[in-house]
This record gives sequence, C-alpha cells and structure tokens, in this order.
Amino acid sequence: MSEKLTNIIEQLKSLTLLEAAELVTEIEKVFGVDTSVSVASVGAVANIPAQAAAVEAVEEKSQFDVILSDVPADKKIAILKIVRNVTGLGLKESKDIVDNVPKTLKEAVSKEESETIKKEIEAAGGKVTLK
Repeated sequence: MSEKLTNIIEQLKSLTLLEAAELVTEIEKVFGVDTSVSVASVGAVANIPAQAAAVEAVEEKSQFDVILSDVPADKKIAILKIVRNVTGLGLKESKDIVDNVPKTLKEAVSKEESETIKKEIEAAGGKVTLK
C-alpha cells in the first residue's frame, strides 16, 4: 500500500464516531454516491453459501433421538415403567427394549421432551444418549 493511503487510514483511525458520520455524509455529497449499499454488503452477497454453512453449524439442533444405552440389572423394573410411559408400548415391547439396549426410545423429539426423558431415566439409574 502506498504511503498516501497509509496516512489516510491512520487519520481515519483517529476520527470520533461523529466525525466519521460527517465524513460519510460529505463523501456522499461530493462524489454523488449512496453509502447505504456498503462494500461489506456486496461482499456478503458473494459469500452467501459460506454464510449459510456457518449458520447451519451454529444453529442449535431442534430434534433429537432418545436412545436407551444402559440399564443396570437391579434398575430394570423402574426403567421399564418409564419406558412404557414414554413410548406408550405394552409391557412385552417395553421389556424387549430394556433387555436389548442400546435401543431408540423416541425419534425426532423436541429438546425439552428429550431432556425430560433423559432426566427421568437417569434418575431411575439408566443411561440415555441423545443424538
């Protein structure tokens, strides 16, 4: 970068916010430009795919699969009752789930519901994985 541009940048760094706003207004008048469409906005339009990927990565997952991953032998009956309540299955089907872990209890449930199920089963002595 040339020395002239370096000097201008250094001067811009020393401006107050009010002075910078006045400078923008003056540039609009002198050069007949509209600064409402900024260079950053133009650059942002060019980077939409990259931004979409970043948003997806940051977005919090909204649906979870609740997987019963471990049931201690001495806690099977208590966990069996919870599994029946959560899934709405009969005694035999619920027993099959409890006896053959890891098994998916519910798929695509809300975060709140999945956390509630996890707390109930963990309070009864079992282990749950949320995916």
